[in-house]
Amino acid sequence: MIRRIGRRRFDFERQIAVMAVVNRTPDSFSDNGATFALDRAVEAAIRAAELGADWVDVGGVPFGRGPSVSVEEEIDRVLPVIAAITATSDVVVSVDTNRAEVADAAIAAGAAVINDTSGLGDPDMAGVIAASDAHVVITHSVGPPRVEKPPARFGDVVGEVRRFLDDRVEQAVEAGIPRDRIIVDPGHDLDKNTLHSLELTRRLGEIADIGLPLLVAVSNKDFIGESIDREQGRRLAGSLAAMVSCVERGARIVRMHDAEAAVDAARMAEAVLGFRAPVRLEHNTHPTRNV
Repeated sequence: MIRRIGRRRFDFERQIAVMAVVNRTPDSFSDNGATFALDRAVEAAIRAAELGADWVDVGGVPFGRGPSVSVEEEIDRVLPVIAAITATSDVVVSVDTNRAEVADAAIAAGAAVINDTSGLGDPDMAGVIAASDAHVVITHSVGPPRVEKPPARFGDVVGEVRRFLDDRVEQAVEAGIPRDRIIVDPGHDLDKNTLHSLELTRRLGEIADIGLPLLVAVSNKDFIGESIDREQGRRLAGSLAAMVSCVERGARIVRMHDAEAAVDAARMAEAVLGFRAPVRLEHNTHPTRNV
């Protein structure tokens, strides 16, 4: 579970990587285009790294339904952000895309990871990753992104997600991607309802048992809003609670919108789990300060 990703080294037995989110989209579900402008996107990425994020995930097209975005437009959105981040920071840069052409351009521009929410839905994606040194995040979802889908139905959501991920990991390996460059994500809320996402969270250990680094993207998701009756903009506490629950069940990469709060929560979780020592030790250690 020790990985060299981009210019950083991770020990996923004892480390939680915080992945900050930067959306160069005008219709992101979480921020309504707050970082669509290039300067805003770059500023947000660099600030996240300064706040302690290990990783920045750059997206040019949301997963949810909406107007089509051409390959050329998606590339134009993400490449300048990749270039700006890699020129100023050693933070890991991933690109959230399900298109092999975009992935190829992003890797050439310096992206170290392709975060594929379609789970290798593009038949050329695995070949692009295999021909590079990049990692890939294989995510469970049902059908293509950006289209209206029928209501979510699963017999056993955890079992079906596990079988999907096992199958796609096998496809990736057969295409030439080494297992030590694969990360898995169960895809909270992606073509799933709130009960499905809660069940995935409760039984996340069954996904962690795949034996690959496990990423979760729970931040600001609707399953949190529906569980605690909070609209967008008021889901931070719920997001952090869900994040820590996932960490306790084996998640080692957490994709979060509020970098500062997520970094603090991740470092505290590491301390509780015994992965890291406290930064300082003062309380009740001095004879005049035993309060």
